[in-house]
Amino acid sequence: MAVELNPRQRLLNRKSALWNERSSWVSHWREISDYQQPRAGRFFVDDRNKGGKRANNIHDNTAVFGSRTLSAGLMSGMTSPARPWFKLEIQDRDLMEAQAVKTWLHDTANLIRSIFTSSNTYRALHVMYDELGLFGTAASIVLPDFENVIHHYPLTIGEYAIATDARGVVDTMCREFQMTVAQMVEQFGEDQCSRTVRNLYKNGNYDQWVDVIHIVQPRRDRDYAKKDGKNMPWMSCYFEPSRDDWDKFLSESGFEQCPVLAPRWLVTGNDIYGTSPGMECLGDVKQLQHQQLRKAQAIDLQVNPPLQVPTRYKEAAKSRLPGGVFYVDSQGPNQGIRSAYEVNLNLQHLLLDIQDVRQRIRSAYYADLFLLLANDQRSNITATEVAERHEEKLLMLGPVLERLHNELLAPLIDITFNYAARAHILPPVPQELEGMNLKVEFISVLAQAQRAVAAQGADRLLMTVGQLAQMKPEIIDKINFDQVVDDYSVMYGVNPELVVPDDQVAAVRQQRAQQMAQAQAAAAMPVAADTAKTVSEIDGDNMHDIMSRLTGYGGTPAGAA
Repeated sequence: MAVELNPRQRLLNRKSALWNERSSWVSHWREISDYQQPRAGRFFVDDRNKGGKRANNIHDNTAVFGSRTLSAGLMSGMTSPARPWFKLEIQDRDLMEAQAVKTWLHDTANLIRSIFTSSNTYRALHVMYDELGLFGTAASIVLPDFENVIHHYPLTIGEYAIATDARGVVDTMCREFQMTVAQMVEQFGEDQCSRTVRNLYKNGNYDQWVDVIHIVQPRRDRDYAKKDGKNMPWMSCYFEPSRDDWDKFLSESGFEQCPVLAPRWLVTGNDIYGTSPGMECLGDVKQLQHQQLRKAQAIDLQVNPPLQVPTRYKEAAKSRLPGGVFYVDSQGPNQGIRSAYEVNLNLQHLLLDIQDVRQRIRSAYYADLFLLLANDQRSNITATEVAERHEEKLLMLGPVLERLHNELLAPLIDITFNYAARAHILPPVPQELEGMNLKVEFISVLAQAQRAVAAQGADRLLMTVGQLAQMKPEIIDKINFDQVVDDYSVMYGVNPELVVPDDQVAAVRQQRAQQMAQAQAAAAMPVAADTAKTVSEIDGDNMHDIMSRLTGYGGTPAGAA
């Protein structure tokens, strides 16, 4: 007969399964950490807040700078705090033209961006970009915050494990970490802590570290009729693994949507964890460190080589220091003053290979692409060349950008929107948007550069039509210029307030047509008045004579002498 496990034991079993699933990745992550970013990664539960030297394997920091360049490039290119990088839209393009709808979408997007600015979102994103470039997987927990609406708790590789659902979307996260006694009492309350923690707190041992496990996963046994924290779609549980009273958690709550952001750089097949540029260039990085070590040894041999000295010169050892002079009896034809020893090693081939390895590492981290324009010293570079280089960058980063949009940025905006709605700080929703689904449109520098490819097609079309119009002007009628303006505004991600909605344009054009008709009527009135005056000045007999001549009846026939 099977023994039914208590809830905490089931969670511990889940934690063990997740740890076992990720075990084959740990050695790879640790090597990346050792050779490229020693401060990243926590592979033991007590591996925190240690300031000892960790960069002993790094003799050349090309990979360190490459990783920094990649994370900074993604930060400025995808989620720059200095400019809008997304906007909100709906599927109905006609409804999007309504002024109330456009204004609400624009104001709401601005509100979400202000929440990102006031919270620690951008700091957390930069950390996640760094983890993605190094380890291929990043994670952050986004929780509601009273002061800033949201707050991020970014994690580093090794302290957590994840799992995915049937669609390959991350829906489970488990982390094992440590909290001080004071932190536990502050977050969970003294009554929820174990007897050990309570005793430590009463004795003033506030800085004692205690192991804690936190797991977020779908709640499969919830009561759909209830809406409390223990029956929400996602469960969130904190507990002490060494606690003796097995029926108690530090905290048990839930979320309407998964609060975990866990983007991957590149996923192969059904893998849970991602691969990264740091993994791809790890061999080059290790080779570079080895070559730099050998170069230093070769230089040291030239500067201070080992010597083979006859025993009779033993007392002259101190004189062999730089600038020293010691006297010997020369033998053979080579007499006179000369250097005591000569070592000449050719390092040219080693230096050339080091440069080649460095370039491969920079390419793996896309540093050569992000710094392409910054490193170009020419003054005559054209806008066309700049555009072509941006396209080259997109060819390399396109798939990664799409994955980060889907796994990181769109869920982040969705979570923030829902937390803002629960805080009742969103602008009043127009009636037109009741029941409508919103979608996120990214307008960052890199996202716009992707759309610029489509814009170039429209540019070529308009240029071709302009050339044809010189020979056949009516060809212009084939272009819907109103739609051209709308499409360009979408591709370039401009403020919707800059483009007048179709209904307002129609009203303006109708008013302009009426004004033109009135102006034409007013201009025609003097001509009509002059004609009436001329007709009125003709007497009846003359009018009768004129009419008779025109019809051929009465009077003298036309053409008679």
